[in-house]
Amino acid sequence: MSVSPTELEMEPLYGLSHAIIRIVYEIFFRGEIAGLENLPAGGGYIVASNHASLFDPPMVGLYIPQQVVFFARKTLWKKGFASWWLDGVGTIPVDRDGGTDVAAIKRVLQTLRRGRVVILFPEGTRSRDGRLQPPRPGIGLIACRTGMPVVPARVFGSFDAFGRDGRLHFGSPISIRYGRPLKPEEYDRPEDGRERYARAAERIMAAIERIEPPSRPVI
Repeated sequence: MSVSPTELEMEPLYGLSHAIIRIVYEIFFRGEIAGLENLPAGGGYIVASNHASLFDPPMVGLYIPQQVVFFARKTLWKKGFASWWLDGVGTIPVDRDGGTDVAAIKRVLQTLRRGRVVILFPEGTRSRDGRLQPPRPGIGLIACRTGMPVVPARVFGSFDAFGRDGRLHFGSPISIRYGRPLKPEEYDRPEDGRERYARAAERIMAAIERIEPPSRPVI
């Protein structure tokens, strides 16, 4: 597969990584990609997705037609290649799961205000059984503070392809579906008071839950 014009417009390391992951996905894990028409045409926005596998971050960003920014736990920054690569593709390190790291949140806010796309996982950490988990308020805080559109996304099959057991299952399809963007007034209600961010996170998570799996098996 040739490199797309979109990848040529990305930063070199990110674009190269994007192209390689796309090839691997389409050879070994190809599923259904749906809802791309729901992605905003430009400007900053948040993509909020479920999280069941280490595959989820690259898979959710794979067909977004611009470079995106991810969160990752600081423990992944180890000496050598891992640290170099994470920094090179613009990953934001976070101290704790759930988006409670103040420095990381500030970087995300700055990134969104510069018109970039950020992928966040409301559950905060990977699901242990592949099922949806309750959201943490971190995404509600970020969404409410920026007033950005939030695109709910749901990954199907990633837990089966590469779950917590650490085993790869080549040929197990992974599907990604993007829902209709949520406007700020749909998730943010200041009258919620102290529960504002938690309630916003719950509304965003509910939008993810409403996304249905592929209507037929992907072969």
